[in-house]
Amino acid sequence: MDCGKSTLALQLNYNHSRQGRLGMLLTKLDRSGQALISSRIGISSAAVEVSDCQDIRELVRSRWSQGHRVDYLIVDEAQFFTPEQVEQLALLADEVQVDVYAFGIATDFRGRLFPGSARLFELADEVAPLQVEVLCWCGRIGRFNGRVVNGRIVREGATVVVADTAAEPTTDSVRYQVLCRMHHRAGALGPTGID
Repeated sequence: MDCGKSTLALQLNYNHSRQGRLGMLLTKLDRSGQALISSRIGISSAAVEVSDCQDIRELVRSRWSQGHRVDYLIVDEAQFFTPEQVEQLALLADEVQVDVYAFGIATDFRGRLFPGSARLFELADEVAPLQVEVLCWCGRIGRFNGRVVNGRIVREGATVVVADTAAEPTTDSVRYQVLCRMHHRAGALGPTGID
């Protein structure tokens, strides 16, 4: 969160399309609530919203059967894809040479790998952290996305809750805040947070 992954996904799509390559943008549970890849800096692009039961190979084959070429896939919110869908992405890359670029976060609000992220780490040809360094309120590197409910860090609940990502805490809200390991463990939201 806050590292520019969706912005980079959109930039990558722009660069490929400028060279005449045809791609598909895929997402699952974008923060906007729509079939979009959206960035907090205000840019977005239409995407295919993938459900848990969607076979991504069939989605690409459908595009081909309509006479459309698919040179690459841009996958945002990859952590929400099922392990089976990640395997389908690998098969597309290996068997029909579709370039696959997946963007997502590794761990959930408890600091545990998402199943989709775990499978990506196992199968990816390359895993690269993004260049934008994400910081905790204290200035340390922020690697944890703390779920904040009514001003306090929570440690239990559904793994996936798409929530308000506003920087300003509100009463009776669910949001996420990037924290370092120490402050995630302590539940410390900083001098401007409620803790």
